[in-house]
Amino acid sequence: MGFIAGGGRIVADSRVYEPAIGAVDDPEKVVYDVHKAINASTARRRLGFLSSCGTGNPIDDCWRCNHNWQENRKRLAECGIGFGSKAVGGHDGALYVVTDPGDDPVNPPQGTLRHAVIQVEPLWIVFQRDMVISLKQELIMNSFKTIDGRGANVHIANGACITIQFITNVIIHGLHIHDCKPTGNAMVRSSPSHVGWRTMADGDAVSIFGSSHIWVDHCSLSNCADGLVDAIMGSTAITISNNYFTHHNEVMLLGHSDSYEKDKAMQVTIAFNHFGEGLIQRMPRCRNGYFHVVNNDYTLWEMYAIGGSADPTINSQGNRYLAPTNPFAKEVTKRVNTDQSLWKSWIKSSVRPTSSSSNRECERY
Repeated sequence: MGFIAGGGRIVADSRVYEPAIGAVDDPEKVVYDVHKAINASTARRRLGFLSSCGTGNPIDDCWRCNHNWQENRKRLAECGIGFGSKAVGGHDGALYVVTDPGDDPVNPPQGTLRHAVIQVEPLWIVFQRDMVISLKQELIMNSFKTIDGRGANVHIANGACITIQFITNVIIHGLHIHDCKPTGNAMVRSSPSHVGWRTMADGDAVSIFGSSHIWVDHCSLSNCADGLVDAIMGSTAITISNNYFTHHNEVMLLGHSDSYEKDKAMQVTIAFNHFGEGLIQRMPRCRNGYFHVVNNDYTLWEMYAIGGSADPTINSQGNRYLAPTNPFAKEVTKRVNTDQSLWKSWIKSSVRPTSSSSNRECERY
């Protein structure tokens, strides 16, 4: 992500920002609520002969059980679980239909995705048809937006990708995001009234920077220049769910640096994702905060699956790990750049699993 730093503060759009606020006082209560939702969904699935719908996935059960979901798209905003469950996106706004896959970073025409996401008011953004959008510069979003790819085959690819910076309440659902490139050193519009200079961005698929109440769901992400999902600089209240990650090195970074203490308020739920072929590491790599990693599927990573440093709590439950055949790459959890004198005092405890769990441990780093 591109930003300009000055005087120890973070400066963007000529305004000074503090890290996002949205962390809860009792993260274990959120974990309990996730368990409760999963158990209820699993019970409905087992009683499928009595019910018309039941997947075992509470997010999907919430909206997919209505065969006419297209008539009430905004129902999705009520279906989140975990720390990002309060993200409402554009629920309270109008429907915006993207009709044009083109991109102008400074003067985006009406009907383009960029024109939609920079608006000040809440918007629920959908797509008229299948399209490939190759962004020329970072897609800098504004608060209270939903990008809803359901019903169309939408790719954001072969250019810049999505930046969520110093905003709140964003839902991204049903997109294919891949082959993202570094861009920057250019003027980019971030609102109808502001155009600003952007330094070089890293080439993340989704970059979350100082933001809160963010939900990324049912996307496929692969092969980008830096991370697939990176959340840093005090971001919190995030859920990453039902996504398909493939063909990438450093998949997911959660936390800016070991010394950035404001990330201690970071709280992230990683649920029902498939970490598939061609991934190497960071699924996720956590610093400082609280991370609930639940009911994910890990397949044949090439270095390690979950990494941590700087005293994060990584609550790993109900995950399935299929290690690679390489005897030197079977590490599920990695203590990243941490001396034994530090990690030997870390606590590993057992917790009561969800009814659908296959992994039973809670790693507390």
